[in-house]
Amino acid sequence: MTTPLLQINALSKAFFGISAVKSVTLAVHPGEILGLIGQNGAGKSTLMNLIGGVVPADSGEMLLKGKPYTPRTPADANKNGIAFIHQELNLFTNLSIAENIFIDAFPRTRWGMIDRVTIKNKTRDLLQAVGLEIAPETQIERISPGERQLVEIARALYQDAELIIFDEPTTSLTARETERLFAIMRQLKEQGKAIIYISHILNDILKLSDSLAVMRDGQLMAHEPTAAFDVNRMIALMVGRSIEQLYPPRSTPPSTELVLDIHGVSAAGIVENIHLQLHKGEVLGLFGLMGSGRTELARMIFGLDPFEVGDIRVEGVALNNLSPQSSIRNRIAFVTENRREEGLLMNIDIANNIGLVALPEFARTPLLVIDRRELLDNAQHMANTLQLKSGNIALQNAKALSGGNQQKVVIAKWLLSRPAIFIMDEPTRGIDVGAKYEIYAIINQLAAEGSGVLIISSELDELIGICDRILVMSRGEIYGQFGRNEFNEERILRAAFRETAAIPTGEKLPTLDEMAEGSAS
Repeated sequence: MTTPLLQINALSKAFFGISAVKSVTLAVHPGEILGLIGQNGAGKSTLMNLIGGVVPADSGEMLLKGKPYTPRTPADANKNGIAFIHQELNLFTNLSIAENIFIDAFPRTRWGMIDRVTIKNKTRDLLQAVGLEIAPETQIERISPGERQLVEIARALYQDAELIIFDEPTTSLTARETERLFAIMRQLKEQGKAIIYISHILNDILKLSDSLAVMRDGQLMAHEPTAAFDVNRMIALMVGRSIEQLYPPRSTPPSTELVLDIHGVSAAGIVENIHLQLHKGEVLGLFGLMGSGRTELARMIFGLDPFEVGDIRVEGVALNNLSPQSSIRNRIAFVTENRREEGLLMNIDIANNIGLVALPEFARTPLLVIDRRELLDNAQHMANTLQLKSGNIALQNAKALSGGNQQKVVIAKWLLSRPAIFIMDEPTRGIDVGAKYEIYAIINQLAAEGSGVLIISSELDELIGICDRILVMSRGEIYGQFGRNEFNEERILRAAFRETAAIPTGEKLPTLDEMAEGSAS
């Protein structure tokens, strides 16, 4: 095998006495895609920060092309040909594609002015190299997440990066954008680029990578050719035990009593004539393709977005003048799909984040002063209940947590308000299989205690694993409804693509064979 592009030897890093990376030895070669997996908090991000010059190592060494590599800043990593494509893209949305690519060093004319002609021409060449047919002067805010990923790759190519690290790059992408991204990654591999690919989607790792490294609790558990792994072995190495069942069993059946009744809700061009009922103790799934109106409907129920006609009732009482404040008073909780921007105050401590929704309960008259001790005690109890992995919750900010633990803080914030209705939009997006299991257990517990749970997910197998019923949305309408004994991935997908007539409750979608027989006759 060729000499490694990057060789890591016994690298270690600790924060406040807690080891984040423990004596990791790892190598990645030119023309290789190395898959890197592990639970949230396993040490993957810290290892990447060591490679990227964000933090210094406590011990160990790194060699780049056989020479000592000791980056002190991210700029050092860039100068040495290492580029990062982050899950949270580092682009200026108010600037053009060309300006983002050249932001670190604009080419100049001989008179010292920015050479706009050169920038435009080079940007066009770079965009062509990644298969993106968009004008260089287009503003970032006007292009899709998938196209933004390609702009990041174009910037890496401009930097002449030899090692490109992709950190959860498909989280916000459609299936088509994901396949496009994978094609670009394979092209980069063929050009001799080394790639580290971090993802929680294990099947993608198996499909794309040449070798696979698994981390747990800061340690490297395995580093072998991908052919030596299957999903079961990957999970066992990640969590330290075999997960025979990805979805915890339900302990109690739903009630027949309604907690949420939606009748005829419509908003022009967004959703139309939505009828939806949620029972106490029920986990109701909402599935649909991107643009089907799922998230928009959830936001309308919670009062974030308006609707024109229709009726929403909670426990039989009609809700008027909906707003997030009134929804909270009516014990409706909403876990947004964007936890970093809408679900958390990232620069605020964990305790205050957990207490945010229930804050009025800790206010003491006559001056409405917050009882900090009671808030902290309740927040700590909730953190313990959800097995939150953190430091001192009164001192550690939310941004310092892993993705799975950030999601637990978002859920804890709402649990403290004791909701009757819990709306969850993509609650397990971007978190590992172990953390997913814990969140599924939380959903089961909510249902067992009588809350109605409405869960939106793009992962159909997830909905099939945890829900009592699944509704399918397509083009703003409820287009299919399936009870647990009717769950079938193919049939649900057909409803999402509107390849069948709308199916009322209790009726089954035809199978492929039945459809073929029908067309033949």
